[in-house]
Amino acid sequence: MSRKNHSGAILFAGFALTALGLVAESRPSQTTTQSVPQLPSYATSDSDGSMIAVTGIDVTGGSLLYLIDTQNRQLAVYQATGGTSSTMNVKFVGARNIDLDLQVDGYNDRSEFSFKELAKQFEEAAGKGK
Repeated sequence: MSRKNHSGAILFAGFALTALGLVAESRPSQTTTQSVPQLPSYATSDSDGSMIAVTGIDVTGGSLLYLIDTQNRQLAVYQATGGTSSTMNVKFVGARNIDLDLQVDGYNDRSEFSFKELAKQFEEAAGKGK
């Protein structure tokens, strides 16, 4: 299967799963049950040789789909919301080339030591071990 077909298959699978979730969410319950608060903290993921797809739920209850093209280092994000037929939709949230992001040594990093400090310590330790 070509890379284009893999990308399309992953995108289709993500949207299909989201659509199934929206249909299940919009159906009324047939039995009376006690309401249990649902924590929006679960996600699923899958990948092939060039794409990673991750789904989850945001704080508003909308379904999220993150697609990561590992060969071109691109990220795309989609949001799907359920409810009535007039409020159900899928939105393209945004996209970004993450190539340079992945080359940053640290950003909003609150670690005890920066990457450069740790690299220097490792170099010094390697020099003393000779």
